[in-house]
Amino acid sequence: MGREPAGASELAASLQGKGYRMRNAADLDPLLDQVGDARYVLLGEASHGTAEFYTWRTALSRRLILEKGFSFIAVEGDWPDCYRLNQFVQGRATSGRAREVLRAFERWLTWMWANEEVVLLAEWLRQHNEGRPEHRQVGLYGLDVYSLGDSLRRVADYLQHRRPSAEAAARRAFECFEPYGSTAEEYARATRWVDVSCEDEVVALLTEVRRTASPPMTEREASFDAEQNALVVKDAEHYYHTMVRGGPAAWNIRDHHMTETLDRLMQHHGTEARALVWAHNTRIGDARFTDMVEGGMVNLGHLVRTQQHDVPARSQADVPETYPSGV
Repeated sequence: MGREPAGASELAASLQGKGYRMRNAADLDPLLDQVGDARYVLLGEASHGTAEFYTWRTALSRRLILEKGFSFIAVEGDWPDCYRLNQFVQGRATSGRAREVLRAFERWLTWMWANEEVVLLAEWLRQHNEGRPEHRQVGLYGLDVYSLGDSLRRVADYLQHRRPSAEAAARRAFECFEPYGSTAEEYARATRWVDVSCEDEVVALLTEVRRTASPPMTEREASFDAEQNALVVKDAEHYYHTMVRGGPAAWNIRDHHMTETLDRLMQHHGTEARALVWAHNTRIGDARFTDMVEGGMVNLGHLVRTQQHDVPARSQADVPETYPSGV
């Protein structure tokens, strides 16, 4: 038997009374009390996917939506895939079931979102939204930047059907990426060795999409989706161009994109909007309180806090330990 590490007994004693067992959704009361009137609640995870954690996170999110009026859930997932799911939960996709919609999550980490727990959440959100006015429906969106090809196709489709005169900008972007098979990874490898760039084309595409005057209410949602996809294309090009060179810059591009997307979602949902964010702890903890800051890295949690009047990170000692035993 090894010796007990120095101070272990004292540490164990200090933790006594700070934990409590979670048996059902009512045991989440202390967390709801801590939320108060906060407009942003960032829910972390130490791994990308255990059924028990997904179940508890959903239970907490449901209570925050029902009791505190949260407007949407934003997750560490790709915009186009998550937007298809958003169309389902808001009743805009009239056919199919949640399980079928989630089959669209075919990229990296399919199991992260295409799982039984997310099926149950999506079905609950759709039921919750039924009969509610459009501006009061709860959404579900992706914050990430990986969907360069899919987002480019979505923008091209939008311009073809709604603004044919602007379709040339999308065609030029497609032609720029075409030598790389329209895959972001091949493009990234090419930029590592050859002085090539599609930056001008993707910036021009975003500018063209944004050139439209304020759309009528019937077009507002489609216009918002198209602009977000164009923003993804621009930031994805920058991300992949930078990623192959190493260092913290690519990480920071990704988290700045997530923060900008979150800002756009808050504006889209109005002045009273409240956001739930689901992401890994490394994204939504505060980078200023970790060794990330020594490497020149920021993260979503840091950026959101500094934008919201530099609210200091809550001490870990203030957060109760929980030991879930099932809902």
